[in-house]
Amino acid sequence: MPTSALVRAAARSRLDEVDDEVTIQLSDDLLADGLADVRWLLHDALLAGARRLVVDLTRVQHLSSSAVASFLWAHRICRARGGTVVLRGANRRTLDLLHRTGLWRVLTLESARGKGAA
Repeated sequence: MPTSALVRAAARSRLDEVDDEVTIQLSDDLLADGLADVRWLLHDALLAGARRLVVDLTRVQHLSSSAVASFLWAHRICRARGGTVVLRGANRRTLDLLHRTGLWRVLTLESARGKGAA
């Protein structure tokens, strides 16, 4: 699947008008081409007015430190709006990275079913 199609698929979620929430679904294929597309997805969600940004990681096996840095950038904006960035469905490897760096205290973690995780 071409990158533009992957980006369109990831961006299908719209702003939830009630909760000011946007969900972005990431995959290894989307991340394989670099972070530019992911950063644009985050940027577009924030421009749409998202206060709570949910990043679905259920189809991601490896998350780079650069991707995490992008989530932190988005988190600062969401926090200023009274919201947060939620990482949903992170695998054990990603959870270990977040715990080693202490970022599990900064970013909100949810299981793939949408319930809190630690």
